[in-house]
Amino acid sequence: MTTNFEIPKKESISVKNQKIFDKLAGALGSVPNLYAMLAYSDYALQTYINMENSGTSLTKRQVEVVNLAVSEVNGCLYCLSAHTAFSKLNGFSPSEIEELRQGKASFDPALDILAKLSKALTESRGHADPDLVSKFFAAGYTKENLMDVIVLIGDRTISNILHAVTKAPIDFPLAARLNG
Repeated sequence: MTTNFEIPKKESISVKNQKIFDKLAGALGSVPNLYAMLAYSDYALQTYINMENSGTSLTKRQVEVVNLAVSEVNGCLYCLSAHTAFSKLNGFSPSEIEELRQGKASFDPALDILAKLSKALTESRGHADPDLVSKFFAAGYTKENLMDVIVLIGDRTISNILHAVTKAPIDFPLAARLNG
């Protein structure tokens, strides 16, 4: 038996989640479909938003490097579409975004090691080559940055799995599939 997930309507969710929908719509103009899916739970939506808004030692550009690398490994077209749009807003060109999705950044050595480590940690489920971690630190990153990368990989993995299960309609400009 297949379970279909419809995007919950505001009137069908808890009062608690309705208030969150109002805040999201006020801040973003609408409630992204993937966030809306979390409203099936009285706890998941707020928990996820708390994690998303908790802060990080990483810059916005560094965050998008991780988001793109992880979402590509996990094959999440929803998150790739969203984070391609966010990456453009943060100054990445289309060719740079394509590289980041492949887990590399020839245009910036510090972002290159971040992309490589993010991809490796995701592919290996946390068991990346210690040499890669050493190169991350040699590039100027700190232990704080590494902890934030790990949390961000977890955050993105949650959204990747959420989309894989719910098949929420993509409400961002569709990211192109990578060649090869």
